[in-house]
Amino acid sequence: MKTARPPKADLSAQIAGSIRDAIVSGALIVDARLPSEAELSEQFDVSRPTVREALKRLAAQSLIRTQRGASGGAFVNKLTFEDAYAQQITTSTLLLSMNEVSFETACEARFALERACTALSAERRTADHLATMRAEIHRQSQQGLSDEAFCASDVAFHRALVDGAGNPVMSYQLAGAVEAIEPLMNMVTFSARDRARIVDLHTQIADALEAADARAADTALDALEAYTITLARDVFAQRAKR
Repeated sequence: MKTARPPKADLSAQIAGSIRDAIVSGALIVDARLPSEAELSEQFDVSRPTVREALKRLAAQSLIRTQRGASGGAFVNKLTFEDAYAQQITTSTLLLSMNEVSFETACEARFALERACTALSAERRTADHLATMRAEIHRQSQQGLSDEAFCASDVAFHRALVDGAGNPVMSYQLAGAVEAIEPLMNMVTFSARDRARIVDLHTQIADALEAADARAADTALDALEAYTITLARDVFAQRAKR
């Protein structure tokens, strides 16, 4: 009995997966040139359009880059943590929006992950990180700042705290927590929160990090978490009455 061949989309995904595995294992190193479309077509016994689709998948993940000309082709890219941030944020956002994750569960995860950075940030934060936090605090204090701008500033402040840890692996892992979970939390609490209270807590955090006082930074984060949960409970309670 003849087995039906997988659809073209499945074949391109399988080919992309095979090449990705070779990159991850080190069989294909950074800047290595991939075989041509014709060679890959023969190697995998598929059409060139299917190979082309597989290469597009890899390029979308920043795993390869393409160059035109006589010396062109597809080459293994050097993937940086910064390159992968967007994918981490998108994946985290999709997971949260497609699955039933309670506000308090998301809040617990976000602040637990962020607290993992405070000791390192208190030790390693640079003048630039502190300047970013101070600038965002000043921005948040401005009269007439839109809710959208305030939320964006909130994310930028906490991103500086995380990046202040000086650990790119942690920054990458927390990209989803800060830039995916936090905006979704802001959507619930933005209309109820007291901006002055947020500014005060952010100032306490920045002051603690500048003083290299990790315990004080954690205490301020604890207070921010408790305030955020209280706000959310109030919002949900008001919605339930409608």
